[in-house]
Amino acid sequence: MNMKVTVIAFSMGISVGGQAIAEEVTDATNILPEAKPGQCYAKVIIPPKYEKRTDKVLVREAAEKITPKPAEYAWTEERILVQEPTTELIPVQAEFKDMVERVETRPGRTIWVNSLSKRGIPVSPGLVAAAKAGGANTDEAIPGMCFREYYVPAKYAEEKKDVLVTEASEMLEVVPAEYAWEEKKVMVKEATVKIVEQPAVYETVTEKVLVEPEQTVWKKGRGLVEKIDNLTGELLCLVTIPAKYKTIEKQVVKTPASFKKVEVPAEYKTIKIRKQVTPPQEKRTDVPAEFQSVTLKKMVSDDTFVWQGVHDPKKPVGKWTGQQICLKEIPPEYVELTKHVVKTPARFEKKQIPAVYETVKIGKVITKADVVRTKIPAEYKTVETRVKVHGKRLEWRQVLCETNMTKEIIAAVQEALQKAGYDPGSVDGILGAATLAAVENFQRANDLPRGGLTIRTLEALGVEQ
Repeated sequence: MNMKVTVIAFSMGISVGGQAIAEEVTDATNILPEAKPGQCYAKVIIPPKYEKRTDKVLVREAAEKITPKPAEYAWTEERILVQEPTTELIPVQAEFKDMVERVETRPGRTIWVNSLSKRGIPVSPGLVAAAKAGGANTDEAIPGMCFREYYVPAKYAEEKKDVLVTEASEMLEVVPAEYAWEEKKVMVKEATVKIVEQPAVYETVTEKVLVEPEQTVWKKGRGLVEKIDNLTGELLCLVTIPAKYKTIEKQVVKTPASFKKVEVPAEYKTIKIRKQVTPPQEKRTDVPAEFQSVTLKKMVSDDTFVWQGVHDPKKPVGKWTGQQICLKEIPPEYVELTKHVVKTPARFEKKQIPAVYETVKIGKVITKADVVRTKIPAEYKTVETRVKVHGKRLEWRQVLCETNMTKEIIAAVQEALQKAGYDPGSVDGILGAATLAAVENFQRANDLPRGGLTIRTLEALGVEQ
């Protein structure tokens, strides 16, 4: 079976010279190891491995040395124009004089307001247009004139009129049809086949069923006292779980279900049938229209709104609505300003400047400049480098725990640590803090995986399981 393995690289913080640096650790514990029942494994840190290598390093590349060879010249004297004749412009600034000017800051205007008093406010152009449409001569109005709106109600006249209340129509009658009766035999249900079911017969039997097969699973183990960090020291043991069975009762078919066919004959019925002898006929009678005399009020003139000038001597024809427009004059505003105006405009005067000549020495090339190229060979140096074969790794390694550890093995480990120069405390067959500290120091000194009492550590100490 193909299995996708994900290797996770993470960093562990270590301190060098008082500064914390990140050290990469590769996690290779994503897949459990292939183990036998009774074996225990723990996550341990495998230290990095390095090897020495000799390399030939280029310290200076091959190059060229370039020596310049200067050009050779012959010298002659020559009179050269260094400045052409020109015309210089001399500015003469403008002269100004003061004058007083009256400036209009706001123009005079006439506006339509609702009153000529100080409380009067401007009215909308729509109201002015409505006043003009209602008879106000706003085009020839002068400031101070006012126009008012008057309401004239609608006028009506009465007249008699015959109004149609019922239109002319027809009254319809039906002359009924005539019928005769006769008997007839008809089939009301066709012949068919009826299927009768014969149910199945069952009996009860018992059977032993496998509920859960025998399996081996990884379970958390006990026995490791110390963890180096949160990643190491996790303990797993492979355990065999026996199969489980259950006795159940079930019903089995003794006689299977079946069916039989029964013929059902057709059914008939004698019924009376009504047949038409004479069809129905139409009968139409005219009904005249009906009229009623009513008094109608007819509008002679609509409600109107008339605008009339207050200055008009004629009496108003209606009631004043309260709407009024007045033409008000607002005079212009002025401010006096003193401004500078040009008396004499600015101008330029021209001044002629003659050409300038200079006698100079001119060198003419006899031999062009060149370069001399010299080859410089490359230089190499033999250096010894330390190359990392693999970095720090987190792996599963077989360890001792309460499942497979005895006091005799622990005592043998303590004696081997004492011989190797590491103090495990008392040789009492108990895996205490002093013994674990001695195991940790021994593993560090010999570049062994750390995180528990591994089988590799037992082999390095010469202890047999």
